[in-house]
Amino acid sequence: MVLSGGGAAGLSHIGVLKALEEYEIPIDYICGSSAGGLVGSLYALGMSPKAMERLVTSPAFQRMVRGEVPANNRYLYRESDPDAGMISLAFRLDSILKNSIPMNFIRPTYLDFELFKFLGIGGATLQKDFNQLMVPLRIMASDVVGKRSVIFKAGDLNAVVRASMTYPLYLNPIRIGGVVYFDGGLYNNFPINVMYEEFNPDYIIGSNVSDVMNEPDEQDFIGLLDHMTRMPTEYKLPCSHGVIIRPVVRMGTFDFESAQRAIDEGYSETMKYIDTLRAYLTRNVDTVTLNAKRNQWQERGKEPQISTINTTFYEGKKANYVDRSLYNYRKKKTINLSDLEKRYYRLHAAQQIDFMFPTVSEKNDSTFHLDVYVRKAKPFQVDVGGHFSSRPVNTGYLGLTYRSLGKMATALHAETYFGKFYGSAKAELSLDFPSVFPITTAAYFVMNRWDYFRSSATFFEDVKPSFLVQNEMYYGLKVKHPILNNSRGILDFRWFNLEDDYYQTMNFLSTDTTDQTFLSGGLVSYEVTDNALNRKQFANEGHFFTMKVKYLTGMERTEPGTTAQFDSTVYKQHDWLNLNIEGQYYFFNKPHYDLGVHVKAMFNSQSLFANYTASLLSMPTLNVIPDLETYFFKEYRSPQFVAFGVNQVVPIKRGLEFRLDAYYYQPFITLQKFDDGSIQYSKPFKGDTWLASSSFIYHTPIGPLRATMNYFPMQVNPWNFQLSFGYVFFNERAVR
Repeated sequence: MVLSGGGAAGLSHIGVLKALEEYEIPIDYICGSSAGGLVGSLYALGMSPKAMERLVTSPAFQRMVRGEVPANNRYLYRESDPDAGMISLAFRLDSILKNSIPMNFIRPTYLDFELFKFLGIGGATLQKDFNQLMVPLRIMASDVVGKRSVIFKAGDLNAVVRASMTYPLYLNPIRIGGVVYFDGGLYNNFPINVMYEEFNPDYIIGSNVSDVMNEPDEQDFIGLLDHMTRMPTEYKLPCSHGVIIRPVVRMGTFDFESAQRAIDEGYSETMKYIDTLRAYLTRNVDTVTLNAKRNQWQERGKEPQISTINTTFYEGKKANYVDRSLYNYRKKKTINLSDLEKRYYRLHAAQQIDFMFPTVSEKNDSTFHLDVYVRKAKPFQVDVGGHFSSRPVNTGYLGLTYRSLGKMATALHAETYFGKFYGSAKAELSLDFPSVFPITTAAYFVMNRWDYFRSSATFFEDVKPSFLVQNEMYYGLKVKHPILNNSRGILDFRWFNLEDDYYQTMNFLSTDTTDQTFLSGGLVSYEVTDNALNRKQFANEGHFFTMKVKYLTGMERTEPGTTAQFDSTVYKQHDWLNLNIEGQYYFFNKPHYDLGVHVKAMFNSQSLFANYTASLLSMPTLNVIPDLETYFFKEYRSPQFVAFGVNQVVPIKRGLEFRLDAYYYQPFITLQKFDDGSIQYSKPFKGDTWLASSSFIYHTPIGPLRATMNYFPMQVNPWNFQLSFGYVFFNERAVR
């Protein structure tokens, strides 16, 4: 059996194998290249065509080929806080351009570890000799430096297959024996000559999809690259006894979502040749015997015990951080595959690591030795992004990070948001101390500024003067620790200075001066967060939960302006407790409809400030939809409230969806202002309202592009429409 390359179309080989097995046609040898190498290796290690079909049509496989790590294997503890970054570029100062162009469109973390589980462990139990597999195997890869096609007949099976399917710019290349390898299809996309020379079989069955690829137009970069990089390959039989099956699969190179269509085409095309093939048969292979043999092979290396680990670094110099994260050398106990998987993904989540690749060898005592190749991330990373809107809330974002890896993982991060509505500067130094149960400490400094206008203008309206400006400066120290893969805890100590400049009326003159309220003090908080949402904004699957308790103490100083009703400076001590609980859960996910619920509750014991506006500004605000943070609405501010919402998402086509979010908001108490300027809290459960937001969102590779209609029923103009591109994120508020 000879299996060609062909990207996603190569999955049609599974349908070919499925048809051959149904008619008990034996397969004694396999040669494969690229996608054919993947399918052939799975078959050679005992996976049935039906099992392969279930695999490649599963959501897990779609995540692999998209470069997504499953939610249960994400490690929230090492994930950076979400920001408005859209484009990232890593670089070294000595070679900014040469080594800064990304070598891969997807991050292959999940794909590489699954290949390790499926192929690496099973292959290692056979002394890495491909002749000893259930079906003897040959895999093709391309040495682009030596400009030659290489036949692999032994080695780490997961590494060989990964090299064979390393399509340029889609997956990063890997090294085997110090040689950099790319896609096997570059130099030999249909290794029928290798089959003939290596095994000298009586009959050759070829499955070839590479010569039916769509001809690219001048705008099809991937299609043009595919044709440019592939050397001419002979797609003819080298002998008279054989047949080449050519499934006609018209699909994109990376259109893995159409896997079932490719399999079905391979199956139906093979059925046309069954009678021809059976005429040459001298023997059959019955299904019962074949399945029994498979069951024995599937048990190989199923529960490996790893007793030793070695890490090799591209840079040469070892980093103890990696060793201590993977293995507890003091206890010297073996670790099973489940524990290794957890530690592997947790380590890979560190921003200081760019790439890891595992291989394994069986030892004389039947335990295993693990080798992990590690490439450190480039020391510098720049992130660019922001939020660009038809409303006057446009904000740019720029972040710069320096990271290093040694005995510990260190990161120095600086970022800025800039725009008329919002500006911010932040600096943070974090130290991640390695162990199986790690801990991170971070020192930070933040300045924020919000500038609210008297209107919700679009590009076609004048922006009226500011009526409220908030300035914040705070610094502190936090200690972060993991809980489970998707959850973490943060203990935070913070000192702050706040300044609010505001008018007591919306009808102010250019000669009026603002009231000013200053608040200085400190707080301590502890936060537990569990986050498995699939996107950092506008998610449609997964779950999120956070609970934060905070104690604050501070001194207020309010100085009246010309619009104040009182003319004396007020000093007041404030101490309060705050409990914030929020949860979101998408419990219904179907191909054409996603449904979730979102709940937020706030319990705050804060006392009143010197006047109505100062008190209102100090209160927590409802921020269940991103755009709500760009408005100043008093009806969604209260020290104690609960909100309940429903999130509905309707996928229209790939990347495009319609979203409808609706929320009911119930404050427990609200702030009341009387004619004489005095204030007090209202009676319980007054001022309930709701809000809704509908959007058409196209998720581009760098950020969401959307048309949104928001509805806030208590406003004079309740309907607010906007076009926007990017993410609506701000640095954390100092106390609010």
